[in-house]
Parts: sequence; structure tokens; C-alpha cells
Amino acid sequence: MPTNIERDHVRRLVEEGAQLVDVLPAKEYAEAHLPGAISIPLKKLDHQTAQQIQKDRPVIVYCNDYT
Repeated sequence: MPTNIERDHVRRLVEEGAQLVDVLPAKEYAEAHLPGAISIPLKKLDHQTAQQIQKDRPVIVYCNDYT
């Protein structure tokens, strides 16, 4: 179930080992993404691309769209 979380909570989770997944298109990921985030564009998210995500660690999925 998706949950909105604040910046400080994100930092704490990442410090504790959570993974960051940026779901914006690759070009936008290349222009700006959070340090350590992996890129899995939402339109390409499937079983195969999701294999990049470690199942034993929490996952934070984000999309930083300014429009």
C-alpha cells in the first residue's frame, strides 16, 4: 500500500538501508535524481526491470514531477 512520507522520514529510512527508486523517464532521471536512487521508468516497470530491487530491503518509490 503506498504511503506518503516526509523528507526527514525518507532520509532516516535510507540511512537504515531503504532503496530509492525513481520512476521518471530516463532523461529526467539523468537530469536530476536523489543520490543512490536507481532508475526504473514507470512505463518500463515490469517483472524483469523490478529484479533490480532487493526484496529484503524497504523500497521508496518516487517521482519528482514539477509540472
